[in-house]
Amino acid sequence: MRWLGLLLLSAALVGCAALVGSDLDTRFGPADPARFDAPMYSTGAGQTSAIDYDREIKPLLDRRCVACHACYDAPCQLKLSSFEGLARGANPADPYAVRLLEAAPTRLFVDAQTNQEWRSKAFHPVLNERANNPQANREGSVMLRLLELKRQAPINRDALLPEKEFDLSLNREQQCPRVEQMGQFEAKHPHWGMPFGLPALSEAEHLLLTRWIEMGAPRSAPAPIAQAEQALLSQWEGFLNGDSLKARLMSRYVYEHWFAAHFYFDAPAHASTKPQPYELLRSATPPGQPIQLIATRRPYDDPGVERVYYRLRQHRDSIVSKTHLPLRLNPARMKKMQSWFLDPAFEVSSLPSYAPDVATNPFVAFRQLPIDGRYRFMLEDAQFILSGFMKGPVCRGQIALNVINDHFWVLFADPVLEAERLDEELLASSYETLRMPAEQENMGGLLRFKTYAEQERKYIRIKSDLMNRRFGKQSPLNLDMLWKGGSANNPNAALTALRHFDSATVLQGLVGERPQTVLVMGYPLFERIHYLLVSGFDIYGNVGHQLATRLYMDFLRMEGEFNFLAFLPRADRAEVHARWYRGASAAHVEQLQQMGQFFEQESGVQFKGTQPALEQVFAQLRRRFAPIDDARWQPESARLDAASIALLQQLSQVQGRAAALMPELSFLSVEDEQGQVQHFSLLRNSAHLNVATPFKEERTRVPEEDRLLLLRGFAGAYPNALLQVRGADIEAFVRGVQKARTESDYAALMTRFGVRRTSPAFWAHSDSLYQAYQRLAPNEAGLFDFSRLENR
Repeated sequence: MRWLGLLLLSAALVGCAALVGSDLDTRFGPADPARFDAPMYSTGAGQTSAIDYDREIKPLLDRRCVACHACYDAPCQLKLSSFEGLARGANPADPYAVRLLEAAPTRLFVDAQTNQEWRSKAFHPVLNERANNPQANREGSVMLRLLELKRQAPINRDALLPEKEFDLSLNREQQCPRVEQMGQFEAKHPHWGMPFGLPALSEAEHLLLTRWIEMGAPRSAPAPIAQAEQALLSQWEGFLNGDSLKARLMSRYVYEHWFAAHFYFDAPAHASTKPQPYELLRSATPPGQPIQLIATRRPYDDPGVERVYYRLRQHRDSIVSKTHLPLRLNPARMKKMQSWFLDPAFEVSSLPSYAPDVATNPFVAFRQLPIDGRYRFMLEDAQFILSGFMKGPVCRGQIALNVINDHFWVLFADPVLEAERLDEELLASSYETLRMPAEQENMGGLLRFKTYAEQERKYIRIKSDLMNRRFGKQSPLNLDMLWKGGSANNPNAALTALRHFDSATVLQGLVGERPQTVLVMGYPLFERIHYLLVSGFDIYGNVGHQLATRLYMDFLRMEGEFNFLAFLPRADRAEVHARWYRGASAAHVEQLQQMGQFFEQESGVQFKGTQPALEQVFAQLRRRFAPIDDARWQPESARLDAASIALLQQLSQVQGRAAALMPELSFLSVEDEQGQVQHFSLLRNSAHLNVATPFKEERTRVPEEDRLLLLRGFAGAYPNALLQVRGADIEAFVRGVQKARTESDYAALMTRFGVRRTSPAFWAHSDSLYQAYQRLAPNEAGLFDFSRLENR
């Protein structure tokens, strides 16, 4: 009877929606999905308007809507970061759903080019697609009606939202009403207007959007590319589309590492605005012709054409911090790429195929390219490459990110010290053991654990045999084997990764007093991580693909950890590693024990005194990489008096229950007596018994070992809390954090110092944070995401 009732209710709702849709059709005519495909510009082409989309509407949407509606994790897949995303509309399907079969991709600008095509992919409009008149545009716009709904029932000012009414969790059930269902939605959820769970737009902002929608939502005419920039564009497209086999193989390799990047040309000194970013695409047409996009699931999939061309296209989405991976294109970079890939004397006899057993394995596909060139190409922008699996197209990375610790350092083998010859011999002996999971997509993730384990053991044995021959008593392994950044002191030589549950950040330099672990990478490991988690990861893949990716990354992490442990005395390695893997499964313990037995040599690092060897290595690493440390992250670089800095630095000593109560990431704004504001990131580095299990992470948590870390600036894209402290109250704030033991203590802290999601000052504070981010880090700055803001 219960199921019968639900079926009858569903049928009734469908019937009501059909009646409403019929009424809209009667009054305003049938919907035309092509309405927003044809240009209707704010000015020109017979259309005049006092409202310009690019100058007025897009900045407003960026500041108030893109905070949640960008990337794959946009609610209802409604991307408001471009006009095309707004016109495409919404889709209730969840890209992150657990599924047995892979889903069809729905990438904006890639998998469909017209709104009619998007309608066939289950997207429905949020703008009116019927007659173009003010009344129709008001009544037929889901977007405007949701904004109106918020104004009719604004949320409580500066109070917690009722949990029974507002589900703010990431995996909440999506509500994606069509315009025909809006009457029922408004009656059932009167407090669910937009922005959801945040304050309403101001009167002026709401009026501006209303007028624009009533006018038919005209867009701005596209601005032509400046002549000087067009020349640079042509120069780079020419370089990336050379006709020789050597040039074509280089460009394929470069594309598979750069496909997620946002490219900038060096701006002229007199430029007053931030230059427009570009993205690198595969096209069936050469430079000089319109781009004919080759849309494949992965960047190395078969393009289906005889010749691939690599083209640069203006990036049309707003820049959001969670996916922003900037790279500069300039003559210096081109010269280096020429020296790495084109100048060396080697021959490319034929281009590799796109067959899965070739294309998924970079060591097979690109074996004709010099290893030294490939490794130096990745090292040059190591932060960018490593950030790919944390800030790349996945957007929400829990399936990948719960395989790493919350705070660890990443270092690299020096390519100068014969590493390339070691790698050449290693790879020549290891092709069969370096196959990637994407080669065979199926549901056998857990069943393949033993296969991956055996392959990794074979590879580590081969590698250890080579290292045992290379690093003996006459030439022991020591810290001089680590890359220091070359003659230019490249700051990418030492990196810090900070995980915030299902997102993460990579910073240049060794940040934080004591990392939870350290990874040391040579070329083979660095390359495999990229092809596993960036080039080879499919957000639309099935659960088998996701699980296989997670399990395979386990072994890559362990390999990087073993590389670091080789710098410790042999007698200390097992104890350190055992602490990193407390409570690990029997299979993991067996794998760790076998891997640990292969490298037999003693460390060449000099140890003195009674301090633990691990702490001594950390201290030596700090001294070694001091020349490239980025001082901007240090709290003492903020423009505050010494006493205030000293108080704030005490936050980095907070650990245990007090630390565990704090959010993963808080943005802390401190105002001095002169009214100047300094911004900090307060991170909780969560402790785990181990990170060797993909399920039920909470079972491995060790809250009593949690620690806080205070950094200057913005280290993360998804703040969980916004804090605001006046200079005179710094001590009270620090003491409040230190003494917190209960949720009530934390609530009192937020009541006094927090800018809650319901605060009347929320949007003004949000604007000030983004403006400060642009001043502090203009190259990295992007819009923040507020979907993780807590309701505490």
